[in-house]
Amino acid sequence: MSLADEVLSSLYLERHPDEAAAGLEELAVDEAVEVLESQPERVLANLLSRLSPLRADAVLVRLDEPRIRAVLENLDPAVAARQLSRLEESERERYLALLQPRLRAELRELASYPDEVAGAVMESRLLALGPEMSVEATLAAVRTATVRPHEQVFVVDGEGLLLGRVPLADLAVADSDRRLGDLLEPLPAVIGAMAPRDEVAELLGRHRLTSLPVVDIGGRLVGVIRQEALLDAARDEMIAGMQTMVGASKEERALSPAGFAVRKRLPWLEINLGTAFLAAAVVGLFEDTIARVTALAVLLPVVAGQSGNTGAQALAVTMRGLALREIRPRQWATVLGKEMRVGFANGLAVSVTTSALVYLWSHSVGLTAVIGLSMVASMTIAGLSGGAIPLLLVALRQDPAQSSSIILTTVTDVAGFFSFLGIATLMAAYL
Repeated sequence: MSLADEVLSSLYLERHPDEAAAGLEELAVDEAVEVLESQPERVLANLLSRLSPLRADAVLVRLDEPRIRAVLENLDPAVAARQLSRLEESERERYLALLQPRLRAELRELASYPDEVAGAVMESRLLALGPEMSVEATLAAVRTATVRPHEQVFVVDGEGLLLGRVPLADLAVADSDRRLGDLLEPLPAVIGAMAPRDEVAELLGRHRLTSLPVVDIGGRLVGVIRQEALLDAARDEMIAGMQTMVGASKEERALSPAGFAVRKRLPWLEINLGTAFLAAAVVGLFEDTIARVTALAVLLPVVAGQSGNTGAQALAVTMRGLALREIRPRQWATVLGKEMRVGFANGLAVSVTTSALVYLWSHSVGLTAVIGLSMVASMTIAGLSGGAIPLLLVALRQDPAQSSSIILTTVTDVAGFFSFLGIATLMAAYL
């Protein structure tokens, strides 16, 4: 590659990092490493932070130690900590040993936070000054700071206890000899480092904040959460939730190796196979009824499909309510009652349409009554199940997104088949 090509390549990677990262995902790992190794440290770190976790891990372990050190020093500490937390402990400690003691301690602390708490998404580097600092000195510190103060400067005492904030707009118009303590404002909200991440989202939304200070158990300022960082984390969590709901791993990406995808998906497919046999066993209980009235076999997918869709709607709405903390434990009965009523009302409406179509097709009053009654019953049960499954998982301290759709599919299939064929058996004389 000529010098001009190298310059153009570096400019593209620096100015269009998202597009470049997407292109690097399509290359073989060794090819991606070859491209990245030739880039400046800052560009390399920026691109590495935009790769999928699996690809980023694969690239990082192939870099030489000087480049690894440079990457970790140039990455945002929170991003670097997440990168390190995915590695084996021996590998992680080897990389940490390359760093300066202060950065090493910072990354260790950040990597120790569980993914679901506030500390995992906070920035630990922030501008925090004492109350005796003058406005003039504060503005000089803001101009020369290597971290972004955003819209405010945090004020702490000698022990690091958070006292309040001073908006940058107030600093800009204040007399240069005034002290930060004179301009101090109370903080709208503060959150603990071990608080759940959904509580962070609730506070940011309720108080319309762009950043939220994080304190330790003693009230000392340890970091700040930017709104954009939380949005990125929420986006990743939402995508991961979509995957885990259907039994795929949250770590899997579109370009993940096939072997990795098989290892993560196959166990849930085997579980799903077991639940499918359970639904088939329910159908087998009514084998004689189906043999006498073959039209029942034609209509089985209609009942199962409608109940499945009803349950999926209730599941999606309930999952959203849990994610946004709209649902409190004392409201669970209200949620379940609402979903059951919605399922019943929709079941009535759909049963009218279905019954009319079935009567025009079969000219059988008995078959029409069976499909109408079973549609109401199965959709009512499906609505209740869609709301109950994530709430039950939360009560059991499990991730409500973890394969909930597989559980729901089993429930709705069994309920749909049993109600339809059970009612048909009871009304066999009229078919």
